[in-house]
Amino acid sequence: MTAVVGATPPAFAFGNGAGVPGAFVLAGALYLLFSVGYTAMTPHISGAGGFFSYISRGLGGAAGIAGALMALVAYFAIQLGIYALFAVFTSATLAPLGVDLPWWIWALAALAAVVVLGRRNIAISGRILGACMVAELLILLLLDVAILLHGGGPEGLSLAGFRPADVFGPGLGVSMVFVLGAYVGFEATAIFAEEAHQPHRTIPRATYVAVLLITVFYALSTWAISQYYGPSTVREAASASLEGFYFNAAAELLGPWSVQVMNLLLLTSLFACLLSFHNTLNRYFYTLACESLAWRAMGRVHPEHGSPHVAGLVQAVLVALILGGFALGQADPYTVVFSWMAGLAVLAILGTQVLVSVSVIRFFRHQPHARSGLVVLVAPALATLGLGAAFVLVGANISLLTGSDRLIVRAFPVLVVAVGLVGALLALGIRRRDPALYVNLGRSLD
Repeated sequence: MTAVVGATPPAFAFGNGAGVPGAFVLAGALYLLFSVGYTAMTPHISGAGGFFSYISRGLGGAAGIAGALMALVAYFAIQLGIYALFAVFTSATLAPLGVDLPWWIWALAALAAVVVLGRRNIAISGRILGACMVAELLILLLLDVAILLHGGGPEGLSLAGFRPADVFGPGLGVSMVFVLGAYVGFEATAIFAEEAHQPHRTIPRATYVAVLLITVFYALSTWAISQYYGPSTVREAASASLEGFYFNAAAELLGPWSVQVMNLLLLTSLFACLLSFHNTLNRYFYTLACESLAWRAMGRVHPEHGSPHVAGLVQAVLVALILGGFALGQADPYTVVFSWMAGLAVLAILGTQVLVSVSVIRFFRHQPHARSGLVVLVAPALATLGLGAAFVLVGANISLLTGSDRLIVRAFPVLVVAVGLVGALLALGIRRRDPALYVNLGRSLD
C-alpha cells in the first residue's frame, strides 16, 4: 500500500505515464541480477551485519565500514520519513472523529509500539508483517480483478505499459526514481540469517521471492490502474489527483467500503515498514557493537527472545531526538521530513548496493568455488553498471523526488559519497591503532 498508493501516482504523473509497469519490470530485472551474486555469497557470510559483512569480506574493512555507514543512513532516513508519513495519515484518519493532535505525537506513539514488538523474537515480528502484507495484497488484487472484470476503462484492455515505446518514452528516468524507491528493503533478508532455519536455503529463496513478488505485483497493479483510466489519459488522471488516484477507482468499482479498508491498510502498511526497518537497523547496530566499532552493550541479546534489544532502545532514542528536532523546527512532516528522507535513503541504498556487487566479484576471485562465471562475474558486473547508472539517475532527479530545490537537497548525492569516505577514513584509522581489529572486520560473528 505504501509503495503502490504513495509512490506510483507521481511516477504516472511526472514520469513515463503508461510505461510505469514496464519500469517496474526493468527495476526487477536489475535487482534479480544483483540478487544472483548477493545470494551466491550468502553461504560464506554469517552474522547479522548485512551489507557490512558482505562488503568487508570482498573489499576489506575500509570499504565495509563505508558501506555500513551508507546503509545506516539509508535505513535510518527512510525510517524517519515513514514515521512522519504514518503520523500524517493517522492525523488525517482521526481528524474527522474530533481527534486533533500534533503529528509528532502519533510518530512517537508508533515508535513506542515498534520498540515493544522489536524486542520480541523475529518470528513474532515476521507474523505481524506477514499478516499486514497479505491483507494489503488482497485488497489491491481485488481492485486489479475488478478492473479486469470491468474490461478496463474507456480504451479497453491492452498490453500498453509493457511495450518498448511506452517504457522507454520520455520520463523514464523520472519514473525510475519512484520505482527504485519501492524496492528499498528487499535485501534485508540476509540480515536475519542467524535467526533463520536453514539460512543457506531460506535466505536466497526469500531474496528471490521478495524481488519477484515486488516486481510482479507492482507491475500488475500499475498496469491495471493504467487500463482503468486509459493509457492515453492516465498521466492526466494522476496529475489531477495524486492522493485519490487509486481510491477513486476503488470507490467506483468496489464501493465506498473499500476506501475505508484501504485507508486502514495504508496505516498498517506504514507500521509494517517501520517494524521491518527497526529490526534491520537493530541488527546493524548489533553487528557493529560485536565488531567493537560501537558501544559494546548494543551487542547484547534478549535472554528470552534472542533479539538485540539494547540496540533497539538506542535506536529509539536517536529516532525520538531527531523527530523532536524536526518538530521543534516546525518542519512539515510530509513535504520535508518524508520527502527529504526518502530521497536520501534511495541514494544511500543504491551506493551501498554498488559496493556489494563489486565485493561479490572480488570475493569469488580469491575464494575457491564451483560457481559459474555467469553467477560470480557477469551478473554482479551488470548489476554494478545498472546500479551505478541508477545512482546517477536518482541524483539528477533528486529535486523532483523530494519536491525541493534547496541546496542541501541537491547535495544529497555528494553527502552519500562523503559518508562513505568518512567510513573508509575511520577504518584506516582503526588499521593504524589496532591492526588485529581491522583484519577481523566482518568476521567477529563467524
